[in-house]
Amino acid sequence: MNYISGNKAAWEEAFDNRKPNWGEENHIKIRSERLAFFNSDMKKELEQIDFQNKTIAQFCCNNGRELLSLMDCGANAGVGFDIAENIIEQARDTAKKLNMKNCDFVACNILEIPENYYNQFDFAFFTIGAITWFEDLSLLFNKVSKCLKKGGMLLINDFHPLMNMLPLPSDDCFDPENLNQFAFSYFRKEPWIENNGQRYMSKNYESKTFTSFSHTMAVIINSLSINDMKTIKLNEYDYDIGLTETYDKKGFPLSFILIAEKC
Repeated sequence: MNYISGNKAAWEEAFDNRKPNWGEENHIKIRSERLAFFNSDMKKELEQIDFQNKTIAQFCCNNGRELLSLMDCGANAGVGFDIAENIIEQARDTAKKLNMKNCDFVACNILEIPENYYNQFDFAFFTIGAITWFEDLSLLFNKVSKCLKKGGMLLINDFHPLMNMLPLPSDDCFDPENLNQFAFSYFRKEPWIENNGQRYMSKNYESKTFTSFSHTMAVIINSLSINDMKTIKLNEYDYDIGLTETYDKKGFPLSFILIAEKC
């Protein structure tokens, strides 16, 4: 899976080219705001879950800001996994600033998480744009299922698959006068290739290659099912959570929250 090692290099390069002070003050917001870095619908879902004395994990945790925010809900321990070693170092630094000794961060390929993490977690989650970095979701969710305890929960908050059909303002085919125009197939098989950094984190530059993949809602749910995870909730929303506000409130499903339980 050469695309994974390529993405590792690209993410680490993006962090090296990060905007000044990017992520350096996350601890301030986490201290001052409950469930900082989660949108309002995610906050509502998370507030309904009992995290007291639970062990939680975030896969593709980036700089750890979401996991560290969630630890405030009473979890006993937390572990964040991400492929980029320098971004994980920032997560560890934020945990130190918060004196949060019960939250650990591991730099590794998610598909190669070691067996000592199997059957360890009561709750796990993915957030915006995470699952798109994996070509085969059945392999990804197989690893997640192994890490969850029986009865453990998985939550995914992400872009809706329909977003892959819509052109972004940065695309050549984008037409601001025709926002009902789909530009790409819902069933796209080809990977998305990008070489302009990660703009939310870094400046726009000619970067190493980021390779990501589209997944239909059927693929997401079926990949969970074959790995002993039953979908118990699926909510869809008409607003985007990180790409563009162009299509918000126009009748398109643009984001979703899915909760599954390990059987």
